[in-house]
Amino acid sequence: MPEIWPGVGYPLGAVWTGSGTNFAVFAEGAHGVELCLFDDAGRETKLALPEVTAHCFHGYVPGIGPGQRYGFRAHGPWDPGSGLRFNPQKLMLDPYARAIEGAVKFNRSVFDHKVGNIDEMDIHDSADSVPRSVVVSPYFDWEDDRPPRTPRRDTVLYEAHVKGMTMRHPKVPKELQGTYAGMAHPAIVDHLVNLGVTALELMPVHQFFSESFLADKNLTNYWGYATIGYLAPHNGYSAWGQRGEQVQEFKSLVKTMHAAGIEVILDVVYNHTCEGNTWGPAYCFKGLSNHSYYRLSPDNPRNHIDFTGTGNTLDVGHPNVLQLIMDSLRYWVTDMRVDGFRFDLASALARDHDHVDRFSAFFDIVHQDPVLRTVKLIAEPWDVGDGGYQVGRFPPLWSEWNGQYRDTLRSFWKGEPDSLGSFASRFTGSSDLYESDGRHPSASINFITSHDGFTMNDLVAYNERHNEANGENNEDGDRHNRSWNSGVEGPTDDAGIIEVRQRRVRAMLATLFLSQGVPMLLGGDEIGRTQRGNNNAYCQDNELTWLDWENADTDLLEFTRAVIKLRTDHPVFRRRRFFDGKPTEDGQELADLAWMEPSGRPMRHRDWVQPLNRAIMVFLNGEGLVTETQRGEPIVDDSFLILMNANSVPVRFTVPAELTDRFWRIELDTASPKSPDRPVVGSIEAQAWSVIILKDLAHEHT
Repeated sequence: MPEIWPGVGYPLGAVWTGSGTNFAVFAEGAHGVELCLFDDAGRETKLALPEVTAHCFHGYVPGIGPGQRYGFRAHGPWDPGSGLRFNPQKLMLDPYARAIEGAVKFNRSVFDHKVGNIDEMDIHDSADSVPRSVVVSPYFDWEDDRPPRTPRRDTVLYEAHVKGMTMRHPKVPKELQGTYAGMAHPAIVDHLVNLGVTALELMPVHQFFSESFLADKNLTNYWGYATIGYLAPHNGYSAWGQRGEQVQEFKSLVKTMHAAGIEVILDVVYNHTCEGNTWGPAYCFKGLSNHSYYRLSPDNPRNHIDFTGTGNTLDVGHPNVLQLIMDSLRYWVTDMRVDGFRFDLASALARDHDHVDRFSAFFDIVHQDPVLRTVKLIAEPWDVGDGGYQVGRFPPLWSEWNGQYRDTLRSFWKGEPDSLGSFASRFTGSSDLYESDGRHPSASINFITSHDGFTMNDLVAYNERHNEANGENNEDGDRHNRSWNSGVEGPTDDAGIIEVRQRRVRAMLATLFLSQGVPMLLGGDEIGRTQRGNNNAYCQDNELTWLDWENADTDLLEFTRAVIKLRTDHPVFRRRRFFDGKPTEDGQELADLAWMEPSGRPMRHRDWVQPLNRAIMVFLNGEGLVTETQRGEPIVDDSFLILMNANSVPVRFTVPAELTDRFWRIELDTASPKSPDRPVVGSIEAQAWSVIILKDLAHEHT
């Protein structure tokens, strides 16, 4: 029997010291906790943790090192009616495990209660059916790694799934497909660099488990929004191994991306876990301190409160839960060296019982933290609870997924009425949402598509969701997609419909990358990705969601590169400050921005409220940036006229009278993206569903 010494209660988790390992776990309400060590044959050795400090049970085992498998069994009262669910027959994962080995084998032993009776304890041992925590070594040779620290306004986000991005790429070796190492392959890195991406936003890579109801349908949780290990990289994405090798592999991915100038942003799910509702399985938190980790109904503590639509909500108001979240975030920044986070259902993290508090302890602590306040913080600013929609209400330092941008842009390019005024606000950075509290246009994460919903291709090819493959009778997923199939539902051979679809996709991409704010591209949209109308493909781990590189739309890829380069080359599309519509400071009469109708006349109030107006022109004054470089030098750029026609027929645009003395050239026409640049004098016709970008050549003639 190995020796065990008292050890220390902090830091939590398994910490290797070089000659042994300290184990510490929070288990408020428990009478005792056993450390369970497993050898290569699966034999279990139980050691009672000998000391407890502030509800943290701890002990030090000499001679234990990296690769050691372990878990915990918590002894305490079984009283679900009071929220207490201690069951020593169930092996619990370490909430602070840096690595996890294995997968769940679904059977009755993974439930702490008898099936059908929540009040009766299940006595079947779960050790053979659940994964193990693993002791890891923190050492890694980062060499001269440096975070890119791309300014927020210069950021181009690319949302990607580790498996989906790499599983079908012909240049990624078979043994690396679907893995962190595959994501770090030169073929993937080169694609991102050549596209102009500055930040890779990875869908969840914290350890997650699929749900039992999906296993019953031979499906899995593909997206990964079912976290169980907040400090462990998901072992299913590892090509190197699961006994700590996945940690090294993930660090190598970050190191590779940094060398290419690309930041790594993690999509994190601190609002709920994969343990489900009161009837769900017990892998970790339920068996260690259910009443501490989760929000429980005050009227019936058997039941979990659900603000997330998944069955449970972590209780961020509990100091030890908040500590877990903060320790996890710091670990991923300091040890794994990621560059920021996108917080899933972030409103749930700021809930004080039934309302969202923008001055909650979570925000307060993040803002004071010297590590976290320096990285990119992005909120998905809603949850499914009452008052959960909080777009525009997160505090300074935070950027937000701008759901209003998504909805408005979709409506405009669908040709819906009454969207023109809102469209102008979203295009110019959503100052109505973010300016009043001192934030800048970079607070708005602009997107038209994301993992959640239609792809860009499907947005123009389907009116309705087609989620039959999910096994829920096509009742899951959003019904309100603001999509239009362009004339026929799904695939078609009609050349006219195909042309309309292609134009609409290019118009939306151009609008996305020329809008003020931070653009986010859904991975695969640049190559024409389709999910065949499935707008909720969370459980489709197959070719429906894996990017089809062999059939990539190379013309669309080249177009996307060109419009991203146009944004990157011109600071007028990446303003630090919001427009104010006033003349520039050097005495010029032209404002920093001007909206005009196709005739060239300035927009009037009645033009904004005219429901059938679907064409508009905007002037961006390159001399109206009113900002300076780090050395105090004024930033001046070219000026642009952007003509946008969301009608089903061509519209002629006339260059405004006050701008006719300038030399204008077509920089990009989304209706004819391969046509050569040509000068424009007087007026130009914009085809249906198109954007034309005119560049003022004044700087080229001086």
